[in-house]
Amino acid sequence: MAGETEPSTSEEFMEINQALITVKWGGKEYLITDLTDQDTVAVLRHEIFKLTQVRPQRQKLINLKYKGKIAPDDTKICVLELKPNFKLMMIGSTEAAIESACQLPDDMAEVVDDFDVAEEENLVEKSPVYLEKVRRRVREYKIVEISPPREGRHLLVLDIDYTLFDHRSPAESASELMRPYLHEFLESAYQHYDIVIWSATGMRCIEEKMKMLGVSSNPNYKIMFYLDSTAMISVYTLERGVVDVKPLGLIWGIYPQYSSKNTIMFDDIQRNFLMNPRSGLRVRPFRQAHLTRQMDRELLKLSKYLKDIAESCDDFNKLNHRKWQQYDPNKSHKK
Repeated sequence: MAGETEPSTSEEFMEINQALITVKWGGKEYLITDLTDQDTVAVLRHEIFKLTQVRPQRQKLINLKYKGKIAPDDTKICVLELKPNFKLMMIGSTEAAIESACQLPDDMAEVVDDFDVAEEENLVEKSPVYLEKVRRRVREYKIVEISPPREGRHLLVLDIDYTLFDHRSPAESASELMRPYLHEFLESAYQHYDIVIWSATGMRCIEEKMKMLGVSSNPNYKIMFYLDSTAMISVYTLERGVVDVKPLGLIWGIYPQYSSKNTIMFDDIQRNFLMNPRSGLRVRPFRQAHLTRQMDRELLKLSKYLKDIAESCDDFNKLNHRKWQQYDPNKSHKK
């Protein structure tokens, strides 16, 4: 914004302080901890939404002022000169539809097509603000291991909804909504990869879906651990505003045997790769299972790709996952 005085920065160092703001709403207080002084009011609104389910456009932030007026969404927290233990007064109403335990914070926008992240990648991936959020996740997020990592394995991170499972179509059993060849896919992948499930839902919902699909009890493969929505971080994008993404740096910071060299993530939503664009492979969404399950062969094709790159490539950074279907394992991908 014109006229703002921002903290001094250099290419070598940027001091990023954690901003702690208490929001008073509906007779309760909510502490916003996942915020830095380099984040904007728009990011603050998004964090408030995640705690209260009051959508940003419905939030009236009474005492958040900048130059005597209500602070615009693009104002950085660092220029607001907030006092320690600042309490923000908010008025706003929740949406009645956001009550389900498994519903995503942004489910209301699910029908909107995912955007192409190509122009956003450089703005997000190396941002000091977002890297600091990832470091905080490494310090604070508690991973519950189901199965220990194995020596010499690559890492496969999988989404659930519309990647492995159609969670919206009507059916009489989970098997009718399960993506075809799911268990064969996981069994094949397990030979070369440790497997992590990361869904933008709550942990209880993840556990129930894995139990319902028979993944948690299958004797032919094991899941290393689950990650839920609280492991994600919020980033600002030019095209879509504030969105939540899945930073692989969280896993790499806790398990240093994995890195961009040996990690691949599958998701049907491409923006989830913003922090690690070269490690993500966008799968074709599995929707309308009652119509498509007889024809869907996506997991069979992906099984072959995972096997091919595990056996023929020693650095996944060399790969272009957007062209995964054209991958030729006979070409040299080794150093």
